[in-house]
Amino acid sequence: MSTSITSLEYDGGVLAIDSGMVRHQMAACYLLETDSAVAVVEAGNNNSAARIMNVLASRGWQAEQVSHVIVTHVHLDHAGGAGKLMQLLPNALLAVHPRGARHMADPSRLEASARAVYGDESFDQMYGALLPVPEERMLVMEDGGSLEVGNRTLYFMDAPGHARHHFCVWDEQTRGWFSGDTFGISYRELDTENGPFIFPTTTPIQFDPPALIASIHKLMDKRPENMYLTHFGRIRDLDRLSQDMVTCVEHFAELGERFNNSDNRRQHIQSAMMGWLAERARAHGVNCSDSELREVLAGDVVLNTQGIEFWLDHGRERNP
Repeated sequence: MSTSITSLEYDGGVLAIDSGMVRHQMAACYLLETDSAVAVVEAGNNNSAARIMNVLASRGWQAEQVSHVIVTHVHLDHAGGAGKLMQLLPNALLAVHPRGARHMADPSRLEASARAVYGDESFDQMYGALLPVPEERMLVMEDGGSLEVGNRTLYFMDAPGHARHHFCVWDEQTRGWFSGDTFGISYRELDTENGPFIFPTTTPIQFDPPALIASIHKLMDKRPENMYLTHFGRIRDLDRLSQDMVTCVEHFAELGERFNNSDNRRQHIQSAMMGWLAERARAHGVNCSDSELREVLAGDVVLNTQGIEFWLDHGRERNP
């Protein structure tokens, strides 16, 4: 395995692979290893496919032994590389949420909307052209559905709040959820002696605070021992972290309400969110410089503000 690829091995046959997106340990793809088959959870971007194949080979797996690629939702840091990866894995089926399947079969709308946001040059550098997945190679996973990977069964739970095309995946063997973005973000560089630091991630559309809080509670109803976050890696201490997540979602909604009618609403929300998260990080024991802390948080503060603004303008009247 290339020394430039970070992978973190956990007990129970779970391996987190740095997808290579944006910066070190920003987004993970997972291998779920069993007796006779292996699954990939989250596909990253097109450049992630080679990294995943490299790690598979280093673990002794043949491409033909990969039974499934599972994407928790179709945002491009999770599913942008699915089409390319599926071309490299001849026997794999793509497990996808019912609301996301059409975008995997025809990713042109996803690509066009992302190009409109990033511009062609930045989009090509970050993602590359999106490739379709043939419909006959997709498994549309309904709420409560399951699939077999070797000798273990995975269960799927609809988990709206971050997006309406989001599910989480339960692995009974490790009593863990592959939570996508539903259980938020916990970057390893913000770990302290007090454990992981966590906060929510919203999206420029479909953010729904009440639905997200309900999904967090549903995750915790299983009394999990592990959460496998896309951003980034396995976390534990879940009772504390779930409470932190609910507190943060509620505060994000309150920030939106507070500044909804203000001039320069976006700037006010971003500034208040950055200050609040930085204060929480310092209270948690994070001791990097102010500039380093702001650099880690900045991109997510921008996205979270966009999510809050969409909810303010479009989402508050919708039932969870």
